[in-house]
Amino acid sequence: MSVFKRSYKRYTGPISNERFRLGVLMRYGAADLWSSRITNVVFVLCMIPSLISMTVIYIMNNDAVRLLLSSQGSSTPKIAMDERFFFVMLQGQCWPALILIAWIGPKLIAGDLSNDALPIILSHPISRVEYVVAKLLVLLGFLSAVTWIPTSMLFVFQSYLSKTPWAAEHIHIFIGMFIGSMLWIILLSLIALSVASWVKWRIVATGLLFATMFVPAGVGTVFNAVMRTKWGNLINIPDMMETLWIRLLQVNMPGYFMRNALPTTALLISLAAMCALCASALNARIRAREVVRG
Repeated sequence: MSVFKRSYKRYTGPISNERFRLGVLMRYGAADLWSSRITNVVFVLCMIPSLISMTVIYIMNNDAVRLLLSSQGSSTPKIAMDERFFFVMLQGQCWPALILIAWIGPKLIAGDLSNDALPIILSHPISRVEYVVAKLLVLLGFLSAVTWIPTSMLFVFQSYLSKTPWAAEHIHIFIGMFIGSMLWIILLSLIALSVASWVKWRIVATGLLFATMFVPAGVGTVFNAVMRTKWGNLINIPDMMETLWIRLLQVNMPGYFMRNALPTTALLISLAAMCALCASALNARIRAREVVRG
């Protein structure tokens, strides 16, 4: 706007509290992600396991439906609504969340870096910590919508349909699914943001995110085979998370599995070290400066 026109005016609208200004980043970040049709498609696909689980729960708790299906010649095996069922259901929700965050994670922060917008954003009364927290909260909202929220709703649905008092005896399943989902969400969010902060190209960042999850798992498996040990699983993220989910939900597993599994303390320390490494990478990259070469 040219100065000589004298048509500019001072902003006279309401000024938000400095404590809640990170909400601006959250609002625009979430709106930008939802504007993509691919995000909507992937989000809907992530909800398919919940719909399948809901159907199974309804059939297993409704004798009339099971009798109707059996009369039509289709067999309906009895599926116990126990820890193992909800463990499989939790897996069915958490692993598709990896696809979702592989799509939305790089888009959330890479644009600010590739367009040199980060120095402008941090020139406002928003600190680096608030910037990262705002991005993490956006990812937490998306991932919560496809992990612990639908699994909790299915837990409530099973409790409602059950003919016997079921919720009180299986409350550990609800607690385990929530804690396990939150561990998965925090780890995925930090990995996605740290990868996106160092790689500006979205396609490369998405591929690198998958590589970060599965390449160390292969290396750990090879290490176990060569050294005849089990400690290589400390970098095997899929194995670590499934072991933690099994223990949180108190799933009865064969004895050989429990003997070969790593201690819970070691798994939590390894996850904490991964999160700290991602936080260190974010701290090194998220800076309110711009390097000018000339």
